[in-house]
Amino acid sequence: MRVTRSLTLALAMAPLLTNAATAPSMDERLRALEARQQQLEQMIRDRDAQLEQSNARIQQLESASHTTAAVVPAPAPAAPVATTPPAPQVATVADDAVIPAAAAAEPTPHHVPLESAWGTYEGGKGVVLARTSQGEVDFSAFTYLRYLNQRMLDDSYTDAFGRTQTLDIRDDLQLQKVMLFFKGWLFNPDFRYQFYTWTSNTSQGQGAQVVVAGNLSYRFNDAFSLAGGIGGLPTTRTTNYTFPNWLKVDHRTIADEYFRGSYTTGIWAWGQVADGLRYRVMLGNNLSQLGVDAGKLDSGLNAYSGALWWMPTTGEYGPGEGFGDFEHHDELATLVGVNFTHSREDKQSQPGVNDFWNSQIRLSDGTRIFQADPFGTGTQINKATYQMAAVNAGFKYRGFSLDGEYYWRTVDDFRATGPLPRNSFVDDGFQLQASAMLLPKTLQAYVAGSQINGQYGDPWDVSIGANWFPFKRRELRLNTQFLYLDRSPVGNTASPFIVGGNGWVFTTDVMLSF
Repeated sequence: MRVTRSLTLALAMAPLLTNAATAPSMDERLRALEARQQQLEQMIRDRDAQLEQSNARIQQLESASHTTAAVVPAPAPAAPVATTPPAPQVATVADDAVIPAAAAAEPTPHHVPLESAWGTYEGGKGVVLARTSQGEVDFSAFTYLRYLNQRMLDDSYTDAFGRTQTLDIRDDLQLQKVMLFFKGWLFNPDFRYQFYTWTSNTSQGQGAQVVVAGNLSYRFNDAFSLAGGIGGLPTTRTTNYTFPNWLKVDHRTIADEYFRGSYTTGIWAWGQVADGLRYRVMLGNNLSQLGVDAGKLDSGLNAYSGALWWMPTTGEYGPGEGFGDFEHHDELATLVGVNFTHSREDKQSQPGVNDFWNSQIRLSDGTRIFQADPFGTGTQINKATYQMAAVNAGFKYRGFSLDGEYYWRTVDDFRATGPLPRNSFVDDGFQLQASAMLLPKTLQAYVAGSQINGQYGDPWDVSIGANWFPFKRRELRLNTQFLYLDRSPVGNTASPFIVGGNGWVFTTDVMLSF
């Protein structure tokens, strides 16, 4: 600093010495010189202060960067969406599995990052397109390529009323589904949004083949969050935001498919009321609004559904409470849950026969109760009440899992044009799914089966399959499966089974979900 000031003083004096002949008096020159020196010293102090501020800012940015890196979770197997409720996962959202648990879901952030960030990948969220103090935008996707071979099925079937139909047997390769999700929060981390679109090549030309949907939600506290938009009625475990964390790729056992509800517009709430104890309740338009326009709906919210589940040992059950122990629980993880759904249904509010992810009310031989003259007596059912209860339980331990679910359904309170063979239709059934990680985070084998005990038949199915995870992550997997059907009462173009299917089906899927 002294050298700098000396040079400054010398430079300041040079012109004064050069022009000494014309200079003012000595006192005036000294005063001018001192003023000049004070000015230059002030400039130096200002420069030093600016340098100190710059250094402090650099240190602050480095500290903020380290802090942000500490709070942003490392990529993990997807799940949801979602925290509470899970997302979801790889999706959380839901096909009726439309919203991945990830996608799903309805994740609630636990922090507001100090600095903006974009272009990073986070398990359960996808790619973070933007993150600032005012909001966040995440992008995720779900898709799979499927080879389906139904040529081993019988080519026709006869229902309980003697009607014989020829089956449309398939042997094809399809980019089965594409789902795109944009989700995040705005202004307040507790105010969430999720917008998504999906389409399926196998359902081209059908109703609801392309859907653009979404929902808005707000988290008040851990015990209560509220959302409105399109969501899944929590009728069974697979419609309670566990998708796509299933053993199978985007399809259920036939019993689960037969008894479940689907997706509709409504409002729903969820939360955690105690350690490991969670709930979700929903009030909606009907059992399945996909492919149904507003003019065909009754003037009222006719469907309500709820789920309560408890995870007593570890307080969790993997991403989205899904199936299979990919995570390898060293401590026994357990889950028990109950579901109940009630809906007053109208024949006009039913999706088309093959509509994307439709949820028709059927008898156990596959007959749709709202089809024209379902019993061959000339009677048409115009309204009916659907009620269904389900209980489920499961455990996961060191790569092994076992999950079961029991269903009980009644359909009654008919409004019909004539007499019916019964005043009510009552069915029950169950499913079991077991899996083992043969190679940790790499190779998984599973077996799944179900049966329906109905008044018009007792159909069942069993499947044996394997999942290979080439990157040791849930996001990408190759699935191969053999599925045996015994007179399936359900099916559509989005599923590997068809109504009346009897025999073997083979599928191979490459699934990507992030």
